[in-house]
Amino acid sequence: MLSAKAKLSKKIFHGGIDMLPTRDGYGLGLVWLGENNPNVVVLTGDLSESTRSSWFAEKFPKRFIEVGVAEQNMMGIAAGLALSGKIPFVSSYATFNPGRNWDQLRVSVCYSGANVKIAGAHAGISVGPDGATHQALEDIAITRVLPDLVVIVPCDKIEAQKATIAMAVEIKGPAYIRFGREKSPVFTTEDTPFKIGRAEVFREGDDVAIIGSGMLVYNALQAAEELHKEGISCQVVNNHTIKPIDRKTIAAAARKCGAVVTVEEHQINGGAGSAVIEVLAEEYPVPVERVGMPDSFGQSGQPAELIEHYGMGKSAIIKAVKKVLKRK
Repeated sequence: MLSAKAKLSKKIFHGGIDMLPTRDGYGLGLVWLGENNPNVVVLTGDLSESTRSSWFAEKFPKRFIEVGVAEQNMMGIAAGLALSGKIPFVSSYATFNPGRNWDQLRVSVCYSGANVKIAGAHAGISVGPDGATHQALEDIAITRVLPDLVVIVPCDKIEAQKATIAMAVEIKGPAYIRFGREKSPVFTTEDTPFKIGRAEVFREGDDVAIIGSGMLVYNALQAAEELHKEGISCQVVNNHTIKPIDRKTIAAAARKCGAVVTVEEHQINGGAGSAVIEVLAEEYPVPVERVGMPDSFGQSGQPAELIEHYGMGKSAIIKAVKKVLKRK
C-alpha cells in the first residue's frame, strides 16, 4: 500500500494532473461547513462568484450576507457576528480584504479576539490581466504581523478545502487564508497530510531544502525533479501555515541540507520567505536564496508569462538552488 507521500509523487510525475483554482477549494469548504455547523455564516463584498462564496449562498441563503462594495463595514459586521457566537467568513479580493479593511481587521477582529475567518481571493501575480491594482502581493506581510492571527496559504484546491474547514473546526479565533484565481495543478490527494501549523515534507533530499508556499510549491517539485537529473538532491517542504510557522520542520530541513531556497508568489520582503529566514536566524543560520516578487508592482499579462517574467517559475527556482549551493 502506497504511503501518502508516495501517492503524491505518483500523481505529480506519473498520473494526470487536474487544473482547478484554489478558490474552488474555498467554496467547497464553505459548503461542507454550512452543512455541518449552523453557526457558520458567509459575507462578501459584491464578489460572491469570484470568491466562490456563491456556492454557500445557493444552499444557505439565510446565512449569507451580501454587503456590497463596503469592505470596512463587512469586517465590522463580521466582528459583531463572531462576538455573538457565529463563525463568519468574510470573502473578497485580497487587495480589499485584508488590504482595504486592515484597520478593522486589526482593531475590531484581532484586538477583540473575534472568531472571524478572512478569505483573500485573487492573490499573487497570477491574477494576470487584472493588473497591478488587483494583484495582492503584500497580504502575507500585513497579516502575519497582527497578534494572534493565523495565516494560511494552501498549495492547491484540495488543500484549500482542507484549510477552509480546519479554520472553523480547529481554530477559535481570527484566521486568514489566501487563494488564487488562475487554474493551477491539483497535485495533493485526500490522503496528503494537512494540519494547521505543521509544514509537510513533500520530497526528501539532502543538498538543498526548497521551502515553498502556495501554488508555487508545484513549481518547486518540478524544479527538484529537474535538479535530480543533474545529481542535486532537493528536499521540498510545503510551508502552508505562515503563522504559526513550523519552526521544528524548517530548522530540521536547514540542519539536514545546509542551504535553503524559499519560494512564494508574494513580495520578496515581509512574506513567507521572510518568516522562514526569521526562524533560521534564531534556530540554525544557513545560506538562503529567495524566489518571489522582486520588490515591484506587477502588470497585466497572462499568469504563466508573469510568473516567468518576475522570476518565480521553475527555471528561477533551479537558478536559486545552484546559486545557494555555491554559498553552502
